Amino acid sequence: MFAIFDGFEGLVNNQVKSLNWMSVNGWSSVGGSLLGCQKAGASKTGLDKVAAKIREHNFHALLIIGGYEAYTSVLQMYEARNKHPEFQIPLICIPATISNNVPGTEFSIGADTALNEIVKICDKIKQSAQGSKRRVFVIETMGGYCGYLATLAALASGADQAYIYEEPFTIKDLIDDVDHLRKKMEGHLKRGLLLRNEMANEHYTTDFITKLLQEEGKGVFSARSNVLGHMQQGGLPTPFDRAFATKLGCKAVTYAVSLIEKVATNDGNVVCNTPESAVVLGLLKRQSEFTPVESLKAKTDLEHRMPLEQWWLKLRPLLRILAKHESVYIGDFIESGVDEVDE
Repeated sequence: MFAIFDGFEGLVNNQVKSLNWMSVNGWSSVGGSLLGCQKAGASKTGLDKVAAKIREHNFHALLIIGGYEAYTSVLQMYEARNKHPEFQIPLICIPATISNNVPGTEFSIGADTALNEIVKICDKIKQSAQGSKRRVFVIETMGGYCGYLATLAALASGADQAYIYEEPFTIKDLIDDVDHLRKKMEGHLKRGLLLRNEMANEHYTTDFITKLLQEEGKGVFSARSNVLGHMQQGGLPTPFDRAFATKLGCKAVTYAVSLIEKVATNDGNVVCNTPESAVVLGLLKRQSEFTPVESLKAKTDLEHRMPLEQWWLKLRPLLRILAKHESVYIGDFIESGVDEVDE
């Protein structure tokens, strides 16, 4: 077992070290990446350089832990197999990113820790809003174009709305939310919480939404913004993330060994040329599954770096219902009215 430090750049710079039991002692409960990671994927570092190093070190399988870049790197190496036979080995991507935007899995390692951290921060911000009556906070979360963190954090912390890229919103929606907050301030809960994903909209920035709320809410409520930044990545991993990471690591190694045993020749060479040997290992409907990257490519929005179908979008309507947003009930009423006419 070898560890490659600092991603593909580390591999090219010979930052490869043999691992034994003691060298990884106590790693599971520590936050952060002790192996170090780089944004540069396989093709950016140079596929020919990577292939040369794999040949030099005589690797028989590669486990790549990381976010969207890890997935694209496996895809690039899989597609370059004919040109570089060194890539004809088991390539397994273990998704680990707080953005939860890797195709082939419903959860990625780290997203749970970040979610807990955001909810904790939201609770503190709500406490601050309690002291100064009639205050609305706009909170910006990370996650690239993927609105997972904003949506789930909004659900968990009882926010009034979460603005995300996947569900485009217009100025009319923003004004609707202002009206909703105005009505809310008349009730006994005199505080509001709005979450916004960092890439939700190019022009309706966190700053813009805050200024809009300040202007439209004059005399009724005040607005403040909060960009969470890197503290939302959390400190110590949550029990779910620790257990999940251990499980995925164990399954990945077992799978790699089983593939090597199937195809290993007497002279110790490994040649895997099937789609099943370049996979993403993820959690799908409570099952850990290996999905070939070849079949995932069609299900990926390559420009915005996320899967085309995401399970948590179905939870979005809950947000408005829990926030007692009037527009939900109006929408339901109109829909049920249409049904009666059809009958």
